[in-house]
Amino acid sequence: MFNNKTVLITGGSGLFGRCFIETMLRDYPGIKKIIVYSRDVQKQDEIAALYPEKQYPQLRLFLGDVRDYERLLRACEGVDIIIHAATISSLSASEYNPEECIKTNILGAENVINVALKTGVQNVIALSSDKACAPLSLYGATQLVSDKLFVAANNMKGSKNIRFSVVRYGNVLGTKGSVAQLFLKKKQLGGSTLPITDKRMTRFLISSQQVVAAVEFAIENHLGGEIFVPKTSSYRIIDLAAAIAPAMEQKEVGVRPGEKIHEELIASAESLNTIELSEYYVIVPSMSFIGQRGKVDFIQHYKATEVLEGFHYTSNENIRFETIESLRNKVKLFVNPSFKI
Repeated sequence: MFNNKTVLITGGSGLFGRCFIETMLRDYPGIKKIIVYSRDVQKQDEIAALYPEKQYPQLRLFLGDVRDYERLLRACEGVDIIIHAATISSLSASEYNPEECIKTNILGAENVINVALKTGVQNVIALSSDKACAPLSLYGATQLVSDKLFVAANNMKGSKNIRFSVVRYGNVLGTKGSVAQLFLKKKQLGGSTLPITDKRMTRFLISSQQVVAAVEFAIENHLGGEIFVPKTSSYRIIDLAAAIAPAMEQKEVGVRPGEKIHEELIASAESLNTIELSEYYVIVPSMSFIGQRGKVDFIQHYKATEVLEGFHYTSNENIRFETIESLRNKVKLFVNPSFKI
């Protein structure tokens, strides 16, 4: 799939990018080139230290911003696959700096699409978020627009051999600023209480490796225009707190602006265009002007089934829930290998 291919990852110096790089170098020894396109010099230096040029000549570090069309155009010369992971995802920063969020999340997405169409890229996968589903926050609204842009890009490709799709998922366990990291830090500092936004709160649980697997699946199978939603387990926020620091008191502090009590990855309004596979839900385009692929074509391609009208995929109504013990194992596996109670 990736052997003899050149792959560019926007925002590639983050947690997903690092996991993706590790996977590519391990599983695809014949990959031609991996281009990490990001604006974070410090993180690129850290990646360079992990993967010395002499040992990993296929890895390239390219400083740039998705807002900069000309720079992105130069970086994408000879690229076969683009993974678009660059985003401003902080809820508070987005609300306070809306113009900056729009420039990166919407105008940056447009730049990726236009550059891909111009340079002969064959596959584009954009990463999305649960915040794009019935958004409450500015970040979620910009992410929804970005999703729509990538889906609609398939109608602008003309005769070009290119496909655009999206992978949508919830919060990744262990990312910088995640609640698991917060709880671990509070425990390490020796406090007596853990801040809980709302004791009813639930979240989907997914690891960086699962996101990489979803991207691999999308590239290998997509027809263009799909939004792939991995099926994952859920957890209760109070269970995660008990798993990390059972002796600390849990204190409710209130939900932050733009935050939901339960994550939602598929809204009921999207059920009419959603099909189900064994490991994924797939939201297919609601309208198409090229190739005239309809819902039936996607069902046949994936050997999928339709979901019931009104179906929605939310973290509190999931059929798979993590226990306190399984959460401890996940924290040790994905967040901190030295974790212990």
